Amino acid sequence: MILVGSSFVRNDNFSTKIELKPEKRILLAVADGMGGHNSGEVASSDALHNLHFFFNDIPAGLTAGEFNEMMVVWLESINNIVDSKGRVDERFKGMGTTLVGIAYYGGNFFSLNCGDSRLYRLRNGSLQQLTTDHSLNNMLGSTKHCSIITNCIGGGNKNSYLDIVKMTDEIQPSDIYLLCSDGLSDMLSDQQIETLLKSGADADALCQAAIEAGGFDNVSACVIDVKSE
Repeated sequence: MILVGSSFVRNDNFSTKIELKPEKRILLAVADGMGGHNSGEVASSDALHNLHFFFNDIPAGLTAGEFNEMMVVWLESINNIVDSKGRVDERFKGMGTTLVGIAYYGGNFFSLNCGDSRLYRLRNGSLQQLTTDHSLNNMLGSTKHCSIITNCIGGGNKNSYLDIVKMTDEIQPSDIYLLCSDGLSDMLSDQQIETLLKSGADADALCQAAIEAGGFDNVSACVIDVKSE
């Protein structure tokens, strides 16, 4: 599932233009659910809906450090919510979700990451992964993607954590940012993603390319094109 501002997107295409001002706040995020039957969809939906309301209820005027602390509070809360569903309904036992996103709050940009969904940046024709996969392979020093993750929301994980990075000074006009699930990065190499983005591919084109490459998992992508006034 994808969150863009106040819009939740699943199995659909969505495009919008967002004008940013210091007093505004905006959240863009991808959550990739895990679990049998429909429980992965439930976990990703719960996480994004809960985060949407929590984020918009955060008081204005917090410092970057205070914003980080609020997000840690949210993570503890959503973990309890997701896991509690599994305790009362066997269908949802062990369900969980990854989360990757960009938050704009108080005139600052923050990246958020829990799991192995990814945030990429295309700048001057060169693609760079900005997040770190919370996966077994990464712990072992391998750059190859691994389906065994070491961090997620829910999933019985008692030690979940969010990588929160202030990235305000890093964002430049003409940058292109990509939020995606591992259903995309498993099927397309970084070089292929770079080539597609350089050719002007939108999120739908990226997802279609992953499906045509043999996609065996849910594919979610959000492409953010930074423009100056």
